This record gives sequence, C-alpha cells and structure tokens, in this order.
Amino acid sequence: MNNPKQLAFPWNKINKSSLLGFYASKKNLELLTFLRDEIFLDDLYIYGAKGSGKTYLLQAMCNKYTSLGKTSFYIPLKHAMDYGTDILESIEKMNLICIDGIEEVISDELWERAIFDLINRAFLSKSRLIMTSSSDLQSLHFLLPDLESRIRKIQGHELYSIDDNEIHDALKYISNFASINLGEKEAKYLITYAKRDISNLVQILESLDKLSLEMKRKITIPLIRELI
Repeated sequence: MNNPKQLAFPWNKINKSSLLGFYASKKNLELLTFLRDEIFLDDLYIYGAKGSGKTYLLQAMCNKYTSLGKTSFYIPLKHAMDYGTDILESIEKMNLICIDGIEEVISDELWERAIFDLINRAFLSKSRLIMTSSSDLQSLHFLLPDLESRIRKIQGHELYSIDDNEIHDALKYISNFASINLGEKEAKYLITYAKRDISNLVQILESLDKLSLEMKRKITIPLIRELI
C-alpha cells in the first residue's frame, strides 16, 4: 500500500462536513477552538456519546486539510477492520490520520499491535493523529499495556451532546449554514415530533431538503409529517 491517498473505500465518499457547519455549544467551544486553530497541531483524543458528532468532526478535519493542500486519511475502525491490518500500511505519510472508534480494537491483539505500530510511525513522521471513542481515556483497557500507556498520553477532550435547551438553536444554525429554508414553525414541529437528537434531526433535515427540491415544494409541516 504505497499510496493510500489513491485507494477508494466505501466510507471515502465526498461529504460536506466542515468545522464552520458544526454547531459549537458552550461546552464544546474549547475543543472546536483547538480544531480550528491552524497552529495547534497536537494529537487529540475525542470521546463522547453516540450522536454527539465525533464522525462529523473527523470528516470535517479531513476536509479542512484538503482545503489547505494537505493530505489526510479517515479510518472508521468498525468498517475498516474488515479489510485487515494492511490498510494501515504507509498511512503515516499523511499529514493527518483520523481514527474513528478506537475502542473497536480492544481485545484484538493483532489490531492493537497494528495501531500501536501506526502511532509510533506517525510520531516519527510527524503525522498528526486524531482519535475518537465512546469511552474516556481512563476507561480504555487494551491487551497491550504499551498501547494503553501511549494513548493515555494524548490530550483528551470530551465532545458533549447538545443540551435540550440548545437543540432549537443548533437546528436553525445548521439549516442556515446549509442554506436550507426551515421556517420557525417547521423547526419547532420537527423538534417536538421527531427524536430529540441532533444527529437524527440533521439527517431528517437533509432528507427534507432533498425531498423539497425533488418535489419543488417548500419545507412545510405536511411535508415533515410525510417524512417522519
């Protein structure tokens, strides 16, 4: 695998994820500041609940590096492990390596060793590592003590889920950023009758936008009812 940048994987689809498009709640401002800073290049370990936006941020970071003319590689371990550890060969040549779901390799000695070796190679090549997990650093228990020790040295930040009282502002921010015309009444209806989870709401919002374009209709409460 001499040139990983040219390889195509199912998860390498073009996406519009961007740091500016991510709603930064008060609790997440510090983390977003680090990610947006072009001078701060330390490795990061980001942990948070499902649906908090970890995958989105990793994809946004890859897009940011692309816009700066730099290389990046995104690895969702839940899917990437099906391809074998060879997928990690030579990727330390990338400017940024994003590993999504590091907890997936726990208790798999072959993969734990492969990740440990990658971290060491990335350190030597000065490739930046950003990892995500659903668990905080102290809750990780790998078979390899060296891997556990190495990962715990990485700067950790929690990605907080959006509070209920911020859901409305987050949905409006995201719709405005994406140039999706979501009215106030429609936003309140969506929040009231759909699952109050920002990840789920954004998926519905994107589907509504696509459907409204196809049908040449505005996003209305009846259209929302059809979808949810």
